Amino acid sequence: MRRLFDLVIALVILPLSGCMVGPKYKTPAAIVAPSFKETPPASFAEQDGWKPGQPSDTKLKGDWWTIFGDPQLNALEAQVDGANQSLKAAEASFRAARAQIGYERSNEAPTIGAGPSISAVRESANQPYFSPTLVNNGSGNFILPVDLNYEVDLWGRIRRTVTAAREQAQASDADLENARLSLHAELAMNYFGLRSADAQEKLLDDTVKAYESALQLTQDRFEGGAAPQSDVSQAQTQLNQARVQRTDLEVQRAQFEHAIAVLIGKPPAELTLPPLPLNLQAPIIPQIPGIVPATLLERRPDIAADERRMASANEQIGIAQAAYYPTLSLSGIMGLQGSSALNWFNWPSRFWAVGPTFSETLFDAGRRRSAKNITVAAYDANVANYRQTVLTGFQQVEDNLAALRVLENEAQQQHEATASAEQSLDLFQTRYEGGVDTYLQVVTWETAALNNQRNDLDILQRRLDASVLLVKALGGGWATTKLPHV
Repeated sequence: MRRLFDLVIALVILPLSGCMVGPKYKTPAAIVAPSFKETPPASFAEQDGWKPGQPSDTKLKGDWWTIFGDPQLNALEAQVDGANQSLKAAEASFRAARAQIGYERSNEAPTIGAGPSISAVRESANQPYFSPTLVNNGSGNFILPVDLNYEVDLWGRIRRTVTAAREQAQASDADLENARLSLHAELAMNYFGLRSADAQEKLLDDTVKAYESALQLTQDRFEGGAAPQSDVSQAQTQLNQARVQRTDLEVQRAQFEHAIAVLIGKPPAELTLPPLPLNLQAPIIPQIPGIVPATLLERRPDIAADERRMASANEQIGIAQAAYYPTLSLSGIMGLQGSSALNWFNWPSRFWAVGPTFSETLFDAGRRRSAKNITVAAYDANVANYRQTVLTGFQQVEDNLAALRVLENEAQQQHEATASAEQSLDLFQTRYEGGVDTYLQVVTWETAALNNQRNDLDILQRRLDASVLLVKALGGGWATTKLPHV
């Protein structure tokens, strides 16, 4: 028993002195520009967060949607985390990845099992080549064995497996955060789409009322002999077209509302949002604090997930390398064996056996070499995916910076165009009422004014969407420091 104890102690100490074969992980360099090409729009001018080397994230936090200052949006966003089914699936995947760490870590300790058995055997007196004088009434066999199996981690295979599982769990957590960020962004864009549809509906409701008044005017002028029947037909056509456009918006608004319901884990029938039109006079375009490109690597969960998978792939190379070296295992068994229940637990009934086993593959026709080449190729693929994700992240930031900058200028130009169209409409309505112009001019400028007013709302929605997408491209206030220490 003393020798068995000494052997166990040696096996505990031996892994501590074991070496690690395979490459040591070092994060490959990403393709990073010194600064962003696109500059923020003029409304960001007072912020210095976009200056190289001076990133500012004082406002962009986890609940990033609060920067829009919309209480209804805040209330809807607060329901996503606890109810969205896609997010629950991602959270379950993270829990499974974290449990995998414990599964792999169990290989660092011995496996101990017990298999007690009781049996009775009576030999047949008529079996061939057996002396009948040896026949008895049967014999009992009572066994209580305890088995021990342990692989000594000489080359770091087990330790690398645990590390790889830990890095995969961190990648899974980053995937969870990326799913959360995407779902919150999708909800915000659907919400602003719904509010834009509300504004379009309000605009068309007002337009329908104006066209009804215009129709009444043309009818009065026709009955008074001051206008032809064609004016009435044109006014009626304008009114009907406006009603069609108003009805068509109901489909779009309903789809936005249904999408929001599903995102917060509700059947569409259980969610009804009251109309809340966007306000063109006071648009809620937030000032989003910026970061420098290098900081983006620490702020986007999808980039962090790919980096962790890259680290895990590096561990797989070491695991494949360890297959070239011999394996040291310890097997042991001890227990009690008796011929009956009376002597089963007596001290003389004890037995034990223990000993190490070395094994080494001498020839495998290139199997281990191929396995290592597979892991190296997988690592290279993960490096390429990581760098591509980084490049995509930079593109998304640049795209939405450009969109915000251009749309801000476009919004100002559209305001001027709308004002001009409305002024022209007023002028031609006055000229028509005075009998100077035909009603065709009024129809033309009514159409132009309505199109410009709708363009105003469309640009506002696009600016809000670009703001949401920029927040998403910047990681939504997330940071790699939030990765779990699993």
